[in-house]
Order: sequence, then C-alpha cells, then structure tokens
Amino acid sequence: MASILSQIGKTVYPGLLHDRRFLVLTLPFWPTDYLKRRDPSLKPPLALYEKIRGGLRLAALDPEGVREGLRLGQSLADARALLPHLTVLPFEAEFFTAAFADFADWHSNASPLVGVLKDDKPFGDLVLDITGVDHIFGGERKMLHLLVARLRALGYSVNGAVASTIGGAWAASRFAPNTIIEPHSLDQSLDVLPIAALRLDENQLALLAQMGLKTIGELRLRPRKPLLARFGASLILRLDQAYGRIEERMVPRLPVSEHFVERKFPDPISLLDDVLLTARDLAQDLAAHLEEQGLGAQAFHLFLYRVDHKVMTLSLNAARVTRDPLHIANMFRHRAERLTEENYDPGFGIDMVRLAASSLDRLDAAQLGAFSIASGADMLDQLTDRLASRLGAVSVLKTELVESHIPERAARLTPVFGQSKGQETAFPDLERPLRLLPLPELVAINAEVPDGLPASMIWRRQQYRLVKAAGPERLSAEWWRRRERLKLAPDPKPEEPKPGEKPKPPPYVPDLPLFDPVTGMRDYYVVEDRDGHRFWVFRLGLYGGPVHPTWYLHGFFA
Repeated sequence: MASILSQIGKTVYPGLLHDRRFLVLTLPFWPTDYLKRRDPSLKPPLALYEKIRGGLRLAALDPEGVREGLRLGQSLADARALLPHLTVLPFEAEFFTAAFADFADWHSNASPLVGVLKDDKPFGDLVLDITGVDHIFGGERKMLHLLVARLRALGYSVNGAVASTIGGAWAASRFAPNTIIEPHSLDQSLDVLPIAALRLDENQLALLAQMGLKTIGELRLRPRKPLLARFGASLILRLDQAYGRIEERMVPRLPVSEHFVERKFPDPISLLDDVLLTARDLAQDLAAHLEEQGLGAQAFHLFLYRVDHKVMTLSLNAARVTRDPLHIANMFRHRAERLTEENYDPGFGIDMVRLAASSLDRLDAAQLGAFSIASGADMLDQLTDRLASRLGAVSVLKTELVESHIPERAARLTPVFGQSKGQETAFPDLERPLRLLPLPELVAINAEVPDGLPASMIWRRQQYRLVKAAGPERLSAEWWRRRERLKLAPDPKPEEPKPGEKPKPPPYVPDLPLFDPVTGMRDYYVVEDRDGHRFWVFRLGLYGGPVHPTWYLHGFFA
C-alpha cells in the first residue's frame, strides 16, 4: 500500500505497456441460474433470502424477479406481498462460492489463467488472461462470442468484454457488454462509462453522485489530492487500475503451467481406464515437447473437463526432474488405484483431458546404450514415486538427521517430498545398533566394581549373563541446556488491577530443579551374552554424584 500511495500524489502518470489482454465474464444472476439448471422444476420468479441486519432479506434474484420490481436487500415479507407466487429458497453463501470455483476452473479449457474477481462477492465475475490464446479461436471477438454463447446455451445470463486491463474489461462487461476495447482506445472507452464501473463501494458511489459526477471521464479530470483526502486510496487505486497506470494482477485458481498437451473428444468418455490410456498417450506428447525444450519437470497435473462445466484435477510430484513418459503414466496409474467412486465422478462424461507440467528445470539428454552405467539412483527414485503415488506422499518417509548427539534426538522421520526444516547433517562414523528402542528401558546391571564393565543384566524379568563388554563411550548432556529450569507451561502474564480493586497475588509457578549436565551424562557400553546377543546399554549419571546412577537398555545389534 505504501508503494501505491507514493504514486497517487502525482498528477501525470507514464502509461504502462498494454501487453496483456483480459476477458471478463459477468454473470449477474448466477446463483438463481445455477439452481434452475440443477433443478428445472423451479419456477420463476425465484429469489434467495438470508438473514441480514436482523431480518430476512433478498440476497439473490433472477431476471424475472427484477422485472417484477424486486430488489436486493428488500425484506422477504415485502417481496411476498408484492409477488405472492414468488419462489423463495435460503441463500447458502459457502455452497455458491464452492460451486462457482468449480465453474471457474472449467473455463481453463479456454485459457490456462482463470481467476475469480471477489470485489463484490466471491461469485459472479470471471477473468481470463487470453494473451496469446485468442488466435486458437480465430481472434478475440470470436473467442468472446464462443464463451458467451456456450454459457447462454447452458441457461446462464452472461455478458463479457475484452480489454488490456482487468478493471477496463470488468467495466465494459457491465456497462458496455460484448465489446472489444483496443489498447489505444482504452481511455476514450472508459471515459464515457458511469462511475459505477470502477468497482467502488456504495458509500463512495453515493458521495460521488452528490458531487454531480456521472462518468469516469469527469472523475478522471478532477484534482487527485482532494479525492484522495475525501474518498481514500481505494478510489484512486481503482481509477489507475482501470486505465492501466497501476498494474492489477489476477490470481489463477489452477496451477500455472506453460507446458501442457491436451486431447478433445467428439464423444465424451467416462471410464477410468479410458482416462488412463489417454494420460499415457499425452505423456508421450508431453515428453517429446519437453525434450525439444531441454526441460524436465517434477510436478504433473491431469485435468479432466466434464461436460457439466466441472473440472477434476489429479496432481502428483516426482522425486527428481523427469520426462520419462512411461514413468509419468505409471505414477498416474498408481494414483488412480486410490480413487474411489466418490473421488472419481465423471458426471455426464469427459470431453477434454489436459496433462500439464510444472516445477520445470533443465534436463539434458542421458546416455541410453551399451556404454551407459546404471547407478541405481533412478530406479530408487522411481520406486519412491510409485510408493508415494499409491500410498500417498506423507506415507513415504525418510530419515533426517538433526543437530543432536543424544541418540533418540539425533534423527527423525520426515516425508520424502516434504520441505526439510533441519540442516543437512553428515552421518556420523560411529558404531550404532541396527534397532533403537523408542525410549530407553530401565535395566538392572551388576558389575565387579562400580565403574567396571557390566557382568550381568536383568531386562523384562529375564537375566542375561554377559560374557563380553566394550566401552564406555561417553555422551555428555547438551551443554546449552545448562542452568535452564524446566517449564511445564509458559509463565502467566501478571494482570494489572482495575481501579478500586486490590492487586491479585502472583500466580503459582512450580519451583522445578535446574538442569544439571552432570546428571544427564551417559556412558554407553556394547555388551554380549552367552547366546551371542549384543545389546547397547548406558549408565545415566556418575558414581559419587548427587544422584545414584541408573542403567538403561537402548538398542540391539544384529
């Protein structure tokens, strides 16, 4: 916001390069149109109500209700009195928001960059970045006509427009529908539109109307500093975004990928096996495309576009950068084994499948012939990918070392594809048991002398006669915990007494002992019994210290 305010005070702006093109679709009656499409038995006029300001008021209307004189915010009782035959249903905001998100994702079959404009409400306005895409449809006008026509055929009331700014396209879609604004005529096209085309709130629009301002052009000619002082930075921001003097970026809903291949079907498919066969063919095409660019990818996304304007997305990650088509197809096949009938619902059919790649990196050609040397690393990575795709990424774990020499703290299990929180730590060249107990278990040790080698051990009520022993290996306690008092809970903050009240006594804080590194010192021994079983035991504390030492069993050698 600071960078925006630093530019608002200027009266002359250098124009931004209008190198992008945006298409905005406005669906003013989307909630009621969506319900009518789901349930054709609903008869117009249809209104949706919710509890607003302590009463039941209209939150959405269909075109018939608007023509009959109903308005948003009107009380439900007044609406029923005006139209006794009015069909009313409760308004569920979360339901419509989720449904519109799926509706927006479906439009990625026209442009990979699709976003939802949430200035007014989180449904009703779509923005598509069609830069470099319109030529597939024969130009911007034909693309706009196609998108609007197919939505109207589905029963939606929709208008659209194309401009070089999101604000300009939104303004034209609402107040100059189905127009194409060229970059050189953006200023002239916006100047004649009403001020309501700037996506301002109701209070700002009411104050501007009191000032006698009707068009955006009249507002643009007014001094900026008085407008900033009276209406705030949001008005100047919307004005500059519409004219392209401040860049407004859209937030794509689906993963952005510049490299993808797709296949459209004249007749929709529905079987999962057909989808997987298509994914295998697309993997071949995608691999050839990436090979031409000298690239590989770690993330792959499969988009299934249903005929009922919904999209199913299946994404997975690889352990390393790859473009092997067989490996990519196998990962999706293994992931599909985890899908249930609830997760995979083709609806009335799938008319397009898209395979996209992201997380790209340089991948040079590899030697595949008589002189190639297989190190086994690729096979291990492919095994990891298959396990992760079949069992889930969080189910495949790896050992990660942490900076601690205490054995039970020196390692932890983390997901293979997760972000490591610790630093890279080298494996210590120390003799350690193959199996380590989660927590050391208390044992009874007998020795000839207090500091001598263990001679016998009792563990879980069973006695072991020890014939060999080696050690000790001394592990000191972590020195940075010295003089640190154990806290069972954070210290409560003292509360200041209110006027006229007596101060409260301080809260009780347990006086726990300070940490002593001497009592936490360990002496580890490798011991072996008469049957050849080898154990890893340690003595906690020192003889002659403040606390009598105790013995623990910590692990087993092979």
